[in-house]
Amino acid sequence: MTATMGYILLGWFGALLAGIPLFASMGLAAFAFVALAGIPAGIVPQKIAQAANSFPLLAAPLFILMGNIMNSAGVTDRIFAFATACVGWLRGGLCHANILASVIFAGMSGSAVADAGGVGTLEIKAMRDEGYDPETAAAITAASATIGPIIPPSLPMVVYGVSADVSIGGLFLAGVIPGLLMAGALMLMVSEVARRKDMPRHPFPGLREVWTAYKRAHWALMTPVILFGGMIGGWFTPTEAAGVATVYALVLGLFVYRDFRLSDLPDLIVDTVETTGVVLALVMTAAALAWCLSISRIPQTVGPMIVDWIGNPLIFLLAVNGLLLVVGCFMEALAAMLILIPILTPAAAQFGIDPIQFGLIFVLNLMIGTITPPVGVVLFVTARIANISFEAMSRAIIPRLLPLIGVLLAITLWPPLTTSLPKLLMGR
Repeated sequence: MTATMGYILLGWFGALLAGIPLFASMGLAAFAFVALAGIPAGIVPQKIAQAANSFPLLAAPLFILMGNIMNSAGVTDRIFAFATACVGWLRGGLCHANILASVIFAGMSGSAVADAGGVGTLEIKAMRDEGYDPETAAAITAASATIGPIIPPSLPMVVYGVSADVSIGGLFLAGVIPGLLMAGALMLMVSEVARRKDMPRHPFPGLREVWTAYKRAHWALMTPVILFGGMIGGWFTPTEAAGVATVYALVLGLFVYRDFRLSDLPDLIVDTVETTGVVLALVMTAAALAWCLSISRIPQTVGPMIVDWIGNPLIFLLAVNGLLLVVGCFMEALAAMLILIPILTPAAAQFGIDPIQFGLIFVLNLMIGTITPPVGVVLFVTARIANISFEAMSRAIIPRLLPLIGVLLAITLWPPLTTSLPKLLMGR
């Protein structure tokens, strides 16, 4: 069976290069394997249906809907105004505000694309109006958008947790420190560049103005508090937290800020269904293919080979970083996760690597890939918003990758950066 699956995987990669959609090629590969192995073909639809019947996966459409509602409910401008009042007085203040706003919005959207397309639109316009060149505005926006899927809630972490059978709550908590480190590293780089280029700064607006900006954004800022407090206090699971957050977003839009109309909801639901449909198609067919891989003993064969060949967990993690950074340059993040999780996680387990640490390393690598040419989806979004060429966007983003890769190395070399909070708050 192992040899049969090996040939099927070669054909599958060929199908990908030929441009066949990923979900279709994974489904066809699963059917090809069961046909050649003499297994009843009905097992593939059963595995696909089992993958969809997942309580943790229910969090995905709810978090997507919550982010869509937040984007439409007048939340983004309040967040950016509060961030500007807090750090806009620093040299290069709007760059700092851009990063801080992304940290705050990360606790609501869980998506790099939602961050770049939502609050990023306001950030880029404000920076260009103040005289920042469009490349700088777009590059800072794209780099800070990668914080979105690291600080919970996070759609990629939900998918990783379901696919790798890792606690989603543990992954959420593990992302807090790395997300804050990403923001701090980007702000340190901005401070140095702002000093060299003599970027503009505003006078400190005064505590009264900061307090006013906070009051306007208060209820939006409570979203991460409600999510964290509920999960840590044991009041609801991460999946239930997604439902609570969605209802909370509706209450904010309809009754608190009153910038959201019920007539907007059908379009947002359609957008959510479209996005969820893409995610579910990938997850379900990937589950069927993963079952075929398991039956053919590919992971059980490849895992020990990797362990014997590399022999050291740190070298293995560094090799995984290199592999995922390259893969992220050419493949969409969720697709790469679903392909590589069944192959790499068994090897990580044999090395004794904490599954939560490995999950954060996996997700952060692929989020960096979203801003890495030639296929970085966040680069395309921000380039379009800033009205600059993709080539100019690609050149501008390169220096901003360095702080993010520095954080990636930090969580690789020092596991407590990702494991301390889950152990402290959940005993994991």
